[in-house]
Amino acid sequence: MAKKLRITLVKSTIGQKPDKVATVRSLGLKKINSFVMHEDSDSIRGMIASVSHIVEVEEMK
Repeated sequence: MAKKLRITLVKSTIGQKPDKVATVRSLGLKKINSFVMHEDSDSIRGMIASVSHIVEVEEMK
């Protein structure tokens, strides 16, 4: 069974570069403390790595 990732936005995107804001939006995050669930994949991991300073990630079963 594939793992799921719970991605939470913990800091504001105000003041971030436009490509970082676009990455956060494409993950499905809009407001601080909002979270989304995604399947664990290389593309999602790459997006998380580029905005790791504003998101928090938990692995779920």
